[in-house]
Amino acid sequence: MATASALDDDAVTHAVRRRPAWRRHPTVTAGLIILGLVCAMAIAAPWLASIDPTALSTAKRLRPPSPEFWFGTDMMGRDVWSRTLYGARVSVITGLTVAALATGIGLLLGLLAGFDRTIDAVMMRIMDGLMAIPAILLAIALMALTRASLGNVIIAIVVAEVPRVVRLARGIVLTLREATFVEAATASGTGFFGLLFRHILPNAVAPLVVQSTYIAASAMITEAILSFIGAGVPSSTPSWGNMMAEGRTVFQVAPQLVLFPGLCLSVTVLAINMLGDGLRDMLDPRLARRMK
Repeated sequence: MATASALDDDAVTHAVRRRPAWRRHPTVTAGLIILGLVCAMAIAAPWLASIDPTALSTAKRLRPPSPEFWFGTDMMGRDVWSRTLYGARVSVITGLTVAALATGIGLLLGLLAGFDRTIDAVMMRIMDGLMAIPAILLAIALMALTRASLGNVIIAIVVAEVPRVVRLARGIVLTLREATFVEAATASGTGFFGLLFRHILPNAVAPLVVQSTYIAASAMITEAILSFIGAGVPSSTPSWGNMMAEGRTVFQVAPQLVLFPGLCLSVTVLAINMLGDGLRDMLDPRLARRMK
């Protein structure tokens, strides 16, 4: 009986392992599909948009959703569907760029802090000071010193997000430095760069990739907040934050002006968080073994 039970367990385990990757990690699949649709929508905005998103038509103000205007029109007669499509470009560019820059800069600074005690003592005090300020307030302060533009918004959000990546990368390096395989590599005469790129960096990639997804989601929300309060991209640029800021004054009359861009932002952020959770489960060896 025991042998038969063991064979059954092996058969079940083998069947589970043979399942397609998209079935083993449904959150990653769902997140990628939604993000793919949003990115495709942003790239194809010039072809999908029915009207120029900046074209004014005072005779067609505050039109409800209809076959002519799928998402209705705003207070100036601009097509909300077209503006929503072009607003996806701002959010996608902001999220991807901030995630790449913040992760790259934070990884470099975290590696330096984890290997050198002098750099660690100075750098981490600076990072602690930056982290003492809420990220949105720090971004607002930085935007107040510059003119409104997408590039300045990205820089402001990167400065606010880098300290969190630095602390994560530093903690990973400090943990890996005590690992047996790193001590063995050091004893065998492996140089600093060999130790860094051959042993430390590959083991630090997985948690940083997961962190970068959350940074992308946070960057999209921060950009929308900055645009909503008038401290982000110029008001002439279609963005989901600008659209919600303009629509709030007539929300009771035309709630779709806030509903549609807000729904797009929520779905996009949800997809990124689903992707991050799925990647965490996929890249964590302990969780991966449980799911097999």
